[in-house]
Amino acid sequence: MSADGPYLFFFSAIGAFNGFILTLYFFLTAYKSRFSNYFLGWLLLMLSVRITKSVFLYFNKPLANVYVQIGLSACVLIGPFLFLYLRKHFTNSAKNWAWHVFPYAIGVMAVGTLFPYSAHRRLWWYLGIFGIYMQWLLYILLSFPYVKDIFKTAFNNHGGLRNIDFWVLSVYTGVSVIWLAHLIAPYTSYIVGALSFSFVIYLMVLLLIFRRNKTSNFFEEKIKYEGKKLDTETLLAIEQKLSWITERELFLNSQLTLSETAKVLEVQPHILSQVLNEKYHKSFSAYINELRIERAKILLHTKHNLTVEGIGFESGFNSKSSFFTVFKKMTGQTPAEYQKKQGL
Repeated sequence: MSADGPYLFFFSAIGAFNGFILTLYFFLTAYKSRFSNYFLGWLLLMLSVRITKSVFLYFNKPLANVYVQIGLSACVLIGPFLFLYLRKHFTNSAKNWAWHVFPYAIGVMAVGTLFPYSAHRRLWWYLGIFGIYMQWLLYILLSFPYVKDIFKTAFNNHGGLRNIDFWVLSVYTGVSVIWLAHLIAPYTSYIVGALSFSFVIYLMVLLLIFRRNKTSNFFEEKIKYEGKKLDTETLLAIEQKLSWITERELFLNSQLTLSETAKVLEVQPHILSQVLNEKYHKSFSAYINELRIERAKILLHTKHNLTVEGIGFESGFNSKSSFFTVFKKMTGQTPAEYQKKQGL
């Protein structure tokens, strides 16, 4: 090991170690913040496994071939988990997520069993690695539409972004930089990929520490308007468009998000949120839930063939418990008590 070897080993290995720590953090906090953090946790885990392989192979040439194979195989799932994280974050949809994970996982295990790295090194290095990095790139490109508007906002507003937008942009850019670092590693140094990962991980950790809003969850950050008021014309135009939510029955979609609604109304998400806060003094979720409860009241009067739970689903709620909780909060009584009081 050269004189600068210990420093290279430290700075490259510490990134992989912290990657595993962040993975655990996101797995443990996902249930109380955002489900999308599960995908983020898996993304970091795959990156950490891949980088750990690079670190130990660089500093320990006789490393067992099986771990080299595991490290290369992990790359196959980096792109899919990036795509799934961003899609879940922006659309709240995890639809068909398994199709982006299990076929690749099963495929890479099958290839690894039939053509193990130890006996087919040339196949892995000259064909397998090319395919892996092209698939990774494909998912980076598929993920770009989700962050395109954030990039525009960053450039148009001279970098002014909300914490959560800055975070998402950092994840996407970080994964892209790591992909590029590994792609050019044969022309620079094999360890450059690990060092880039360490750099990205430290930026993410610093972001968590210094940009975290202590009064709210970082990953559910509320928009701050800082006294900026909308002009009357804009306010009236958006108020008129709010009727589209009921006319098109958007609120019946149990997975409806602020971003999706803003897209239909042809306004920016933060502007829509601001209008709801300034005009109605309500959050987006409270506004939508009120519409759902009003629909539920109508159904309780007219759909006597439906169970109370069925009425909840027909009104746009995704579970019995959420329907009961919101109904009781807004009316002061359970659906059954409401029916009884109304003589239904």
